[in-house]
Amino acid sequence: MSIFQKLFKQTFIYGLATVLPRILGIILVPLYVAVLGKDNFGVYTTVMTLLITGNVIFSYGMETAFFRFINKEDNNKKAVQSTALTSLTISTIFFLVLGLLFRQNLADFLEFDVHYILFGVLILVLDAFVVIPFAWFRVNERPVRYAIIKIFNVLINLGFNLFFFLLLPKIATNKHSFWDAIYHKDDLVSYVFIANLIASIITFIIVLPVYRKIRFRFDKVIWKSMVKYAFPVLIAGIAFSINEAFDKLLLKYLLPENIANSEVGVYAACYKIGVFMTLFSTAFRLGIEPFFFNYAKSKNAKETYAQITLYFSIFGSLILLSVIVFSDVLKKLIVPDATFWEAMIVVPIILLANLCLGIYHNLSVWYKITDRTKFGAYISVVGAIITLILNFILIPKYSYLGSAIATLAAYGSMMVLSWYYGRKYYPIPYNLKKIGMYLVVSITFSILSFYVFDSNYMISIPLLLAFLVVLYVSEKREVKQILKK
Repeated sequence: MSIFQKLFKQTFIYGLATVLPRILGIILVPLYVAVLGKDNFGVYTTVMTLLITGNVIFSYGMETAFFRFINKEDNNKKAVQSTALTSLTISTIFFLVLGLLFRQNLADFLEFDVHYILFGVLILVLDAFVVIPFAWFRVNERPVRYAIIKIFNVLINLGFNLFFFLLLPKIATNKHSFWDAIYHKDDLVSYVFIANLIASIITFIIVLPVYRKIRFRFDKVIWKSMVKYAFPVLIAGIAFSINEAFDKLLLKYLLPENIANSEVGVYAACYKIGVFMTLFSTAFRLGIEPFFFNYAKSKNAKETYAQITLYFSIFGSLILLSVIVFSDVLKKLIVPDATFWEAMIVVPIILLANLCLGIYHNLSVWYKITDRTKFGAYISVVGAIITLILNFILIPKYSYLGSAIATLAAYGSMMVLSWYYGRKYYPIPYNLKKIGMYLVVSITFSILSFYVFDSNYMISIPLLLAFLVVLYVSEKREVKQILKK
């Protein structure tokens, strides 16, 4: 099996582990929109925003350090595994204690009900406990097991969401039964987090055998090196979480109180339509990250990385245009409440922003394999600064449209900066001419389809077909080589 065949096979399986759960998650959006309404959907979104940042802090870059140090020849692989597991376990218990002790203070500061903080802390703790087991599956090339557990997690989450929102209201009969005791129609948002918490508990139980395989041991020398490597990754992760999610949080605090949650709700709902680019980008990254490290010492590594980035750009450009062309259908499936559609204007911007982010992840190989992770931190911090500044400037005037523009500006800047500095420290022969051509054509056709012709299929579908013809003519030889057995 060629290196590309192996890569795309693993990317497909990891993609399955990412795409199917996220698709199942998308199924919940129409339910949340119908049951929670704009305001409560906005509350749910802002709490989830904080969980994204919390996940970064609780794992503090140890997953990336795990991949890097497990592939160093002079390291004892078992010592790396056990040290990473021990470190994360101790720190997670520490964060749990802090979270429980100061949950009321956090609730007051963030202006949330205290039980949301409690649910959030418990979910973060359980998610941190499974970081190294899932990394262990990936580094040992067990994508199928990884995929099955991930998918099972979301099936459980989905099942309990359906139970809480569809079945429980019917069996709570107001006769002081057990079901009446657990049904609180005035606090429906809590059920979202309870379902998530149950799924996280079950997932942790499933991966517990990996703890026995890795075992708790601690090598102080390895740990210091890993933390030194991971710290810039942590800074980059915090900055990235600001880029990814803080626009919803800032909308909550910068807009007038009477409309803030509603604006967050419609923005977050339509933002979900951009999830298809995120799914592709995340799946690709999960498959590619271990490959980047494993293949770093190969003679033609740079040429291979360049080819991979070209393929990513091709598929990403196609996804961008395809989602735009069929956005009218997708909005009715994902966000069936027409009162949320006022935010559809942000969809092309968010899709393009996530495509830039995906290209950035591909370009970031240079600082990861050369141990210059501090550049990842620098670039992400620049992106975070752009996100914050533009949100503060644009939100008061343009609301969620300003947030979408800020997201595109941040991810676009990060992509360009990574390419610029990569030329100096680890020059890779990217085919910029081809990548640029595909991006320009896809973006141009998307603008025409969405903003000029208002998703008119008589115009949009021929534009999509024309783009497919361009791809076929330009890349048919390479695609046939990859698919050839």
